[in-house]
Amino acid sequence: MGALNGIRVLDAGLLVQGPQAAALMADMGADVIKVELPGFGDQARWIPVSETDRRAPYFVAANRGKRSVSVDLRKPDGREIFLRLAETADVIISNFKGGTMDSWGLSYEEVSARNPRIIYATGTVFGPIGPDAGREGADLAGQAAGGLISTTGVNGGNPTPVGVTIADFIASQSMANGILAAVIARSSSGRGQRVDVSLVGSQIWAQASEYAAFGMSGAQPGRSNHGHPLIHAAYFIVPTKDGWLALIGVPMPLRPAFYNCINRPDLGTDERFAGLLYSSEVKAALHAELSKVFPERTTAEWCEVLRNAGQRYAPVRGYAEVMADPQMWENGYLSVLQHPEWGDVRMAGVPIRMSETPLKPGSFLAELGQDTELVLMELGYEWEQIEAFRSAGAV
Repeated sequence: MGALNGIRVLDAGLLVQGPQAAALMADMGADVIKVELPGFGDQARWIPVSETDRRAPYFVAANRGKRSVSVDLRKPDGREIFLRLAETADVIISNFKGGTMDSWGLSYEEVSARNPRIIYATGTVFGPIGPDAGREGADLAGQAAGGLISTTGVNGGNPTPVGVTIADFIASQSMANGILAAVIARSSSGRGQRVDVSLVGSQIWAQASEYAAFGMSGAQPGRSNHGHPLIHAAYFIVPTKDGWLALIGVPMPLRPAFYNCINRPDLGTDERFAGLLYSSEVKAALHAELSKVFPERTTAEWCEVLRNAGQRYAPVRGYAEVMADPQMWENGYLSVLQHPEWGDVRMAGVPIRMSETPLKPGSFLAELGQDTELVLMELGYEWEQIEAFRSAGAV
């Protein structure tokens, strides 16, 4: 029994922001019905691994464990089917361009008139109100407009986007948090509510400390420069003989052992590095010194040395190395999706552990519209009506 057992979610979302929030709820035990456009589906179905491998990782990652119903919400019959579904649901999720659901006659007001307990979650790029409310975009817009890209790279170099859809992902977590809070509030009020999140707003929240620093000083903290501009310590990555290694601060009590185990005790007596907090110049000087030392050994060799010395470190790993780490599997951070055509697909698991109501990552992936007839019959539609809907292109 998952924590959300008995909760029904209608996922009318696209790509990542909405669907990933719904996927997390499915992992928590909710019954999630994916509502997709007939004949086309979620746009994520059309972003393949490569030109020769047409499998769609974005769709797989954000839609496991859901039932799929194909309904054209733009058609009157499709609108009515969705409203009938909404009467049975607890949550609706969408992340179309702002105003799209309203234009189809599926606004919060219209849906809540049929089901006052509905929690109606919408995701946008720039926010639900204001001059940019109707603008379209995607993850890159959130990273750019939210300020994240300005923090990447090194001084004098070009900024670069983060290599994952981080704005979408963080917004999906904001959406899931808002929905769960609304579920709790409904238990006392008896009413649902609208929940709005955006890519830009969630990016700003993800940089709360950095924005606070800017608000206090009037100056942007700066570029990452292999580490973090607000952490004034040996908190950065350094090159090794075959890769990179992260040093996680080297607190003062650990410094003597650290400098000894890397055979540079002289750095421990260097007055520049004696203080508790380093200026950006001193931090850069220490990074330069350590970048001379660590290329002498491989990342694995340094990990063994630092582990034995009780130091704080982490190897900079690629996905293959993460996938090969038993720690990730034992904690459920990685899982396997069993597909009838593709076989076992290794993928992300769940990041949350709960003792009484454990999360369970979805183990199946529905084909487009696979569950349409079954769900419509659950709503009380007769087979003749379903065939009429199909003839009219509503399903």
